[in-house]
Amino acid sequence: MKECDEFVQDLARKAGRLLCEKLNSKHRIRYKGTIDLVTEADKMAEKMIIEAISRRFPDHGILSEESAERNEKASLRWIVDPLDGTTNYAHGFPFFCVSIALEQNGRMILGVVYDPIRDELFVARHQRGASLNGRRIRVSKTGDLSKSLLATGFPYDIRESKENNLNYFNAMALQAQAVRRPGAAALDLAYLAAGRLDGFWELKLKPWDTAAGCLLVEEAGGVVTDLKGRPWTVDSPGVIGSNGLIHDQMIKVIQKAKKSNQTSKRAAGALR
Repeated sequence: MKECDEFVQDLARKAGRLLCEKLNSKHRIRYKGTIDLVTEADKMAEKMIIEAISRRFPDHGILSEESAERNEKASLRWIVDPLDGTTNYAHGFPFFCVSIALEQNGRMILGVVYDPIRDELFVARHQRGASLNGRRIRVSKTGDLSKSLLATGFPYDIRESKENNLNYFNAMALQAQAVRRPGAAALDLAYLAAGRLDGFWELKLKPWDTAAGCLLVEEAGGVVTDLKGRPWTVDSPGVIGSNGLIHDQMIKVIQKAKKSNQTSKRAAGALR
């Protein structure tokens, strides 16, 4: 584990430095959807990370956002987001990160989220806690949703799909002290682990968005579930993370908003 630990921290820093070097360059952008984009920096950072993992650990699996999965049957699998917050990055908005996690037989055992702008390296190790630049971190102690600072994000198909988080956002904004939408789920989760946020939720996330961040939250003493309160897995499309104290309150707001939305749909259908 120590070999993997030191390796991934160094790798995340190298990828972060590359992203910073390219931040103010003119970006070549390719669209994967109407608003879902990828820059050349994504690809360069991903190439660096995948090649380094493949050289050091040729038998390990690799799941990354922009490339085909490698060694799918391996017991150890790296889950990589070379640039979480691509839209921010493409606009020069300085909130993005590198996220790398190591999974062993379905369990996250190591997670790193690196913010190169602030030089903040968040690290989580299974059953060994979470840290920020080497110092132990813990989730907040806020126990009242109305006094909580939350974060969320919206899916890339927000223009096409009715499952777009707008109903949950509206409901949560009325119950929490404030809701932020920074635009990088892995970094949002790292902030939750560090006590800077009290809760987080989002829909339609991928494994590379959540693998490292959710381990950080759990190892910092927080709670992570799916939107119904069931155990979170790396394949869960939706996630609620919190300091644990406001978790049930968040679930109740989500479920009430969902029920209200379903009732509205049925009423609209009956009027046709």
